[in-house]
Amino acid sequence: MAHQETQTSLPKLLEDCLEELSDKELKKFKLKLSCTKYNELKPLPRGQVKHLDRTDLTDTMISYYMEVGALEVTLEILKNMTLNDLAEKLKADMQKGKQAGSELGDISEKRELMMDRIKYNLKKKSESVFEGKAKEGQPTLVKEIYTELYITKGGTGGINDEHEVRQIETASKKRQIEDTTVKCNDIFKPLCGRETPIRTVLTKGVAGIWKTVSMHKFILDWAEGRTNQDIHFIFALPFRNLNLLEGEYSLIELLHHFISEMKSLESTELFRCKVLFIFDGLDESRLPLDFQNNESWFDVTKKTSLDVLLTNLIKGNLFPSALLWITSRPAAANQIPPECIDQVTEIRGFSDAQKEEYFRKRFSDQSLASRIITHVKSSRSLFIMCHIPVFCSISATVLESLFSESDSGEIPRTLTEMYTHFLIFQTRLLKNKYRPQNRTEWYRKLKDGLMKNNETNDIRRLLLKLGKLAFLNLEKGNLIFYKKDLEQSDLDIKKASVYSGVCTEVFKEEYGMYQEKVYCFLHLSIQEYLAALYVFLSKSSANLLKTAVDQALESKNGHLDLYLRFLLGLSTDSSKTLLENLLGQRRFSSHNIGETAKYIKGKIKENLSPERTINLFTCLNELGDNSLVEEAQRYLSSGRLSAENLSPAQYSALAFVLLMSDEELDVFDLKKFFRSDNEHWRLLTVVKTSKAALLNSCNLTETCCDTLALTLRSNSSPLREMDLSNNDLQDSGVKLLSAGLGDSHCKLEILRLNSCNLTQTCCDTLALTLRSNSSPLRELDLSNNDLQDSGVKLLSAGLGDSHCKLEILRLSGCRVTEKGCTSLASALKSNPSHLRELDLSYNHPGDSGVKLLSAVLEDPSCKLEKLNVDHSGECRTRPGLQKCKCVCMFFK
Repeated sequence: MAHQETQTSLPKLLEDCLEELSDKELKKFKLKLSCTKYNELKPLPRGQVKHLDRTDLTDTMISYYMEVGALEVTLEILKNMTLNDLAEKLKADMQKGKQAGSELGDISEKRELMMDRIKYNLKKKSESVFEGKAKEGQPTLVKEIYTELYITKGGTGGINDEHEVRQIETASKKRQIEDTTVKCNDIFKPLCGRETPIRTVLTKGVAGIWKTVSMHKFILDWAEGRTNQDIHFIFALPFRNLNLLEGEYSLIELLHHFISEMKSLESTELFRCKVLFIFDGLDESRLPLDFQNNESWFDVTKKTSLDVLLTNLIKGNLFPSALLWITSRPAAANQIPPECIDQVTEIRGFSDAQKEEYFRKRFSDQSLASRIITHVKSSRSLFIMCHIPVFCSISATVLESLFSESDSGEIPRTLTEMYTHFLIFQTRLLKNKYRPQNRTEWYRKLKDGLMKNNETNDIRRLLLKLGKLAFLNLEKGNLIFYKKDLEQSDLDIKKASVYSGVCTEVFKEEYGMYQEKVYCFLHLSIQEYLAALYVFLSKSSANLLKTAVDQALESKNGHLDLYLRFLLGLSTDSSKTLLENLLGQRRFSSHNIGETAKYIKGKIKENLSPERTINLFTCLNELGDNSLVEEAQRYLSSGRLSAENLSPAQYSALAFVLLMSDEELDVFDLKKFFRSDNEHWRLLTVVKTSKAALLNSCNLTETCCDTLALTLRSNSSPLREMDLSNNDLQDSGVKLLSAGLGDSHCKLEILRLNSCNLTQTCCDTLALTLRSNSSPLRELDLSNNDLQDSGVKLLSAGLGDSHCKLEILRLSGCRVTEKGCTSLASALKSNPSHLRELDLSYNHPGDSGVKLLSAVLEDPSCKLEKLNVDHSGECRTRPGLQKCKCVCMFFK
């Protein structure tokens, strides 16, 4: 109640105090106010307060400093004006009204005052994102740039080792699937049907997708009283700041280190509050986070290593009542054990409509906006990258400049061309060459090669140093750099501010939430581009490009895929011309583009993973060689479905075209593209983009199952149904397939394995899948395989598990006898809640086996509605009306 009195009466007390000032004193008060610095805040601008009356001045001060801050600033100014009596009177009035002060004895009031201070400080740190021209005193306000992103709930924190550009490409199709979307401020609200509260949320998203901006928006809305007001304290502890800490800390000491205001609050009082910890940038962490081997830690006042502290906080051993929000790029998300995460969200960036909205908001000239949108849409690779807000900004920067020129030359259509133009545009800031009035003239001067030698040499030296930093840390997987990283790349730490100032959108100097200095590139793709530029400029090997192709193909997670695309793109004549204009006339390493393209086409013929093959086609696009893709497109448009005349490389190109199509396949029928030499296996990757895959009778073997398992493990795949019947998969193939079926990302509901040359050996693997809590499998057809009773017994172990959700099981023609029926009956009684249909036709159950299963059918506790045990195919059904249209038969 006391805090409520503070909020309602403090403004009145301040206004009354100002009323006691004469007009001359009020004028002097305003002057002092415009010169007084409070808690690292800039003074209120004189022009903003000069003409305010006493009431409006009070409101402005409270809005800017918040209530407690406004009180302290007022007291300081009154003392500075030697109006000590008035200052003492204000303090006395506060005491009489039992208002908050620095020496209040009431703990709850102290907590409220502290909350105000922390909210105020967080508000100031979160309301702006310091990028671009932030160092020139022009921060970008979150309110002005934030657009509600496409954020989904569900999924897991499992590893995703696809390159992030591929994740972006698949995400553009994934949004067409039904997703549970959520607003940023609602991430701690449980999914529909979930009763347990959410403690820990993991938010995934590729680099540049606005994870940090979303965190700022959450904090800002809380600090301004708009949302999540049930939370008392928010502690934002970015991993980039935690990396700088050395030595041991207790949890309380850690909070004191970052939030000095917390020192006046007892730890016991903190535990009575609802607290949220935000750990931004898990992928930037340089801590081991050894959840398995770290000792358990429960004492918040006892010192230990930072790694032990964090792992126990995340586990819930420390401060179990606290909420946790962790953000991460997908590849690093698996550092947190799944059992420690209550809810996973994913930021997908801009939808197609939001991309257009961004450009139309960015430019007041709508005709220019329309030209830019049309151009970006004309290049699929550019349009896909605009899924990332940061890339939208890069494209807008480049295309605005080029379209504003009467003779703009070639407009970039590939990623390499776009990034080279962007680099040229940014280097206009070097040596203070940028002036708004002559931007186009400077840009044309640069493009025409009219820069002076000393200017181009400066640019070259800077780019080589930044490129070295980018390359060395790309190999290590680092996105954030510290002093020692810069020194290893020959970058003078004293000049780092200059580097970030002259190429502000390429290389950034940042201050974390708590003022520690770190460095980074604007986006991972810029780091990859500069790494490629460094290698291209500094290495002269004749086999450079072929070696880079081989190195990228050897990468298990594809982390060199985009680097390779940039390196190949830089070797083209058009890129060399741009680089000559930027760096001056010089001899670049000569590479035979035709030979490189031929080498890549040879690799495409090999048995590569689908992801590596896709990247090789994008590499050919960077080289300007689209012959294979164009041949595949002509084949599709011709309407001829016989694929016998296509070469293996053309067949891979056909898969690439189908994969990159904007249209999502409802059903993919591999038989339409069947080849007698079995090269049609190259099209299996297309399964990843379809909802149903008809792969039956296609001469597939166990070697194809590994590719299909990758598809099942893909978080972006919409696949719900797969028919693999009449293929020689054998038990070894099903074992490979089960690795995908048991994955938490698998969404497959219907699987048909009729006549696949299976035995009882595969049943144990399938039973494990059925027992998995995450398995969505609802229908399984194993008919006409030699499973026998031993196989059915193993399968029944999965059917009887409480996690099994299977509703339809077909075991027709599997040589099942009475013994197998006994196992099935026992399993159905153990887990009676799901199986609705069981097909045992063309088996040998005997009268006793039929009797056992018929008893299950008649058991009211079992859900079984349809039982087929007759050679003729007639079914026994549960007495009573059925949901489906059928003839009801009654059996005793």
